[in-house]
Amino acid sequence: MAILNGKGMWIWKIPSCEGGDPAAIARVAEAAGFTHVMIKIANDTRPYNVDSQGRDLVMPVVDALRSKGIGVWGWHYVYGYDPAGEAAIAISQTKKFGMDGYIIDAEAEYKLAGREAVARSFMTALRKGLPSKPVALSSYRWPSWHPTFPFAAFLEKCDLNMPQVYWEQAHNPAAQLRRCLEEFERLSPVRPVIPTGCAYGVGGWAPKPMEMTEFLNTARELKLTAANLYSWDYARLNLKSCWETAAAFKWNDIPNPPPPAKDTPELLIDAMNQHNPDVILALYHPQAVHISRGRTIQGLDGIKDWYQTFLNQEMPQADFTIQHTQGSGITRHFTWDARNSSKEIDNARDTIGLLNDKILYHYTSYAITSRS
Repeated sequence: MAILNGKGMWIWKIPSCEGGDPAAIARVAEAAGFTHVMIKIANDTRPYNVDSQGRDLVMPVVDALRSKGIGVWGWHYVYGYDPAGEAAIAISQTKKFGMDGYIIDAEAEYKLAGREAVARSFMTALRKGLPSKPVALSSYRWPSWHPTFPFAAFLEKCDLNMPQVYWEQAHNPAAQLRRCLEEFERLSPVRPVIPTGCAYGVGGWAPKPMEMTEFLNTARELKLTAANLYSWDYARLNLKSCWETAAAFKWNDIPNPPPPAKDTPELLIDAMNQHNPDVILALYHPQAVHISRGRTIQGLDGIKDWYQTFLNQEMPQADFTIQHTQGSGITRHFTWDARNSSKEIDNARDTIGLLNDKILYHYTSYAITSRS
């Protein structure tokens, strides 16, 4: 069986990754040090990552990744309403692309009554068509929270267990990963675990860059052969600092020191690059005052409205870069730049005052100009 080693990344929609350019995907994967990439190849009984003209988008990406020596696994969201049909598309797609392995993504639909028998039926048909291909299950992180999910029925015919260790609304990936392994060690049959961590945001929450390092370091400390992150689509567009931290992580370096803690100005610019006012507001004190262009705003509601206007109307889809910081204690002075396709800000000058590590006072001065 092919053994996964190192760090990998999941792709959901190919057009959302490097504009769908296979060569660019391969270059970025190589630069990030990914040893393997998981691509969605099917959804229920239908092939996935096929464009509106019916052209397959998977094969060119597979070829480009393999040219860089990067392994490719196919993943498939299954519902269990037509197990024979889902097994058939899994077999045909995996063989068509010569995938190194096949991953079953089974979730809420398989918690319904009677799904254990359906899972066994699916796995029997799948293994008949893929008798020697490595197969993994990707599902919930903690079996104790999902007692009706048929883990055993899937894992009996799987080679690997790829639980989704998504620490949504929290910031403790190490603790969640350790609990995941402890629970699966008590579940029969036991299969080697290769966890998937979250590199996406939801409902105003997003992981911090240092959590990418914490998750990957913990996987290595637990002597797991590999660990993955989901997803390329979201992280590259919305969590640039998280992507960069994951890309910088050297799986084979021991030890891998944690990145230095970022100061508040850096955290603010990182949050602005996520283009999500809720993430930005988490850095502010409830009674914060924000001053800009002759306007003074107090309170989080008004500050949120200001950021929504700034990010969506004044500088939409901009990249923000911090240039220089100075100060200590409760005061910081810093300069920053911003660029989008048509406008730019050079040498903006900000001052912030802190209370209990939250921004209580924020003065910003900048000028937006057109890019020539």
